[in-house]
Amino acid sequence: MKKNIYHFLLLASASIVLSACGTHKKIAALRPDADYKNSTLVYQKETSTLNLPLEITLSDLQNQVNKNLNGLLYEDKNIEDDNLTIRVFKQAPIVINDKGGKIHIELPMKIEAKIRYGIEKFGISAYDTREIKLNGTIKLNAGISINNWKLATNTDIEGVDWAESPTVSILGKDVPFTYFINPALALLKSKLAKIVDENLEKSMDLRPYVFKALDQVVKPMELSKDYQAWLGISPTELFATNPVVTKNKISIGVGMKSYIETSVGRKPTLVFDKTKLKLQTVDKIDNTFSTNIAAFSTYEQAAALVTQNFAGKKFESGKYAITINKVEMWGKNDKMIIALNVSGSINGDIYLQGIPVYNVEKQEISIDEIDFVLDSKQSLLKMGDWLLHGLIVKKIQENCKFSIAAQLADGQKMAAKYLTNYEPVKGVKINGSLNQLAPNKIFLTPSAIVAMIIAKGNVSVKIEGLQ
Repeated sequence: MKKNIYHFLLLASASIVLSACGTHKKIAALRPDADYKNSTLVYQKETSTLNLPLEITLSDLQNQVNKNLNGLLYEDKNIEDDNLTIRVFKQAPIVINDKGGKIHIELPMKIEAKIRYGIEKFGISAYDTREIKLNGTIKLNAGISINNWKLATNTDIEGVDWAESPTVSILGKDVPFTYFINPALALLKSKLAKIVDENLEKSMDLRPYVFKALDQVVKPMELSKDYQAWLGISPTELFATNPVVTKNKISIGVGMKSYIETSVGRKPTLVFDKTKLKLQTVDKIDNTFSTNIAAFSTYEQAAALVTQNFAGKKFESGKYAITINKVEMWGKNDKMIIALNVSGSINGDIYLQGIPVYNVEKQEISIDEIDFVLDSKQSLLKMGDWLLHGLIVKKIQENCKFSIAAQLADGQKMAAKYLTNYEPVKGVKINGSLNQLAPNKIFLTPSAIVAMIIAKGNVSVKIEGLQ
């Protein structure tokens, strides 16, 4: 009797084990190897126009003009043509401000002159010569434009304010000395205006100041030390709008057509040849600035977030069901490999692959076009194709996503560092903001998933204190 019971229990146990083996199958799919095209990521060069509006204060211009224009400004030694010799000196610092959209210049001057006066009658000459010194201020207005890297001016003399007006007695009448000098100054207007124009042009050569700013702007910027992420800029063309004079400053819109390269794993080597850059004058420049922000997520971080998405969820198809216990992720060429450790009707690891894409609104990366890796698909077919029908795969795909909001915020913080009173060199300040974000490309590297996000905003490069 006991023997029969023993045989019965043995058969029952075997039946249960066989039944279990029939519904809980062990899968042994081959694990795909990691393979990265981008062992060192080099972002493909793209052309973009960066906006570098420049501002030059009239006080800086005033300092430069006062350095360049000193001492004797003009001299006429010939007394025979107009009975006058004249020497014009700069007497005090020149004052420059804005007036009606033009540069207004006040030039304090000292005049030393010899005036010959008298009569010539019946072949007899009776002349007297007097030396005089006068102080006054010449007032000039200069229109401004750009010509071959220089701010060209067209200066007109508005008038002269004399500090005093001594007189000389001629034929019993007191005649102001300015009576003799003003006609001479009228003849000299074009010459004096030309002197001022030449010195303004000399003081306002944009090339050294623009290149001074560019030398710093184009230096590769390290965005992340952990991932050796860099941003490099290589200018190819420069554009400028005609300058506008207002609020005691000269505003010039400068656009820089450039190659922008974002690289991970190495420092960019882009360079530009200053001698080949020409400045073209245009009516308008687009006022938006575009750059790439790199958001980094390690495979471990991404897999941990996706594992959380699957927590407490069971994926069922009829009488079959699986639970996903753990997720691993890595790259193979341009696709993401997702390793799922499952239990239930199937036990073990299954492997899927898909294309990572970035969702702007949700600031997350999801995996599209998910399908089983070929070996996993063949192994599942041997066990029955219920897992391949698509419904479960679709549900798995819905949960294969992870946020990069924190990483993107870090990238924006890095960018903001260079856009908030960033002073790469004394006298050059960079300010701006980035507000519009758009997806660009996702790269799979050995160390991280790199999402390139196009950021748009406004940037200004202000030059202060021209030296």
